[in-house]
Amino acid sequence: MIFIDGVGIGTNDAAINPFVKYGFKTFEEIFGEIPTLSNPEFQNGDYHLFPTDALLGVEGLPQSGTGQTSIFCGFNASEFVGKHFGPYPYSTLIPLIQKKNIFIELIRRKKKVYFANAYPKVFFEYINSGKRRLSVTSLSCILSGMKLNKAAEVRKGTALTAEITNERWNKKLGYKLKVITPETAAKRLINIAKKYDFTLYEYFLSDHLGHGRYDEDFLKTFRELDEFLLTILKKIKDENLTLVICSDHGNLEDVSIKTHTLNPALTITAGKNSGQLRKKIKSLYNI
Repeated sequence: MIFIDGVGIGTNDAAINPFVKYGFKTFEEIFGEIPTLSNPEFQNGDYHLFPTDALLGVEGLPQSGTGQTSIFCGFNASEFVGKHFGPYPYSTLIPLIQKKNIFIELIRRKKKVYFANAYPKVFFEYINSGKRRLSVTSLSCILSGMKLNKAAEVRKGTALTAEITNERWNKKLGYKLKVITPETAAKRLINIAKKYDFTLYEYFLSDHLGHGRYDEDFLKTFRELDEFLLTILKKIKDENLTLVICSDHGNLEDVSIKTHTLNPALTITAGKNSGQLRKKIKSLYNI
């Protein structure tokens, strides 16, 4: 599973939708065109792209805390809380995340699971200080007793930084990691996934772009994500793997605003059992 924060299916308007303005090879080469609200669903063999309900029957703009809990715990977290909430999970959700998150559920079933993201030293200093305002994914790992990856695993090629290429870790955090291409990162993730029953990789810069951050690097970051996803999708057909690419809410598809959107979230299934998954997934908690 590749989780991409803040990517919905938007209007066919190049003035506000960067996927329409700049093009996105992942969509164009695999499905033939850019998904929009007027044409949101495509199938190409074992590749399926479709909209997924992020509103969950609750008024207001969808948020990451409840949206991600719905995805990774399999229940309607927004309905449970009575509102959309984020970026971190609502306090009453934490006991349920501990009991229901996808990692712990699969561990109970004796499956091998892996979270492919690595975290920098500053993150471990943060949690060691006793602070626990964490994303649903990192909190799920910690509550499930899973080891979180560090820079050492990135160097060994057994984990990825959350920004794919390692470049920001070097510039912002002072690391001296080898900068890799999105294609190399994609191949590493596939090699990792072949060793486990379930592997998760989380990418959150898409949501940051939608909120107007990194404007100076917008197109570079946008293209890196595109190359990464395109390589994954092209290579998945040669592997006995099932791939789910999903998001928690809209954002990046409408850069005319700095908030989340009411648009459906983007979901792609590919490879083995992709058709069955496509039929099952209607809302975030079906993923």
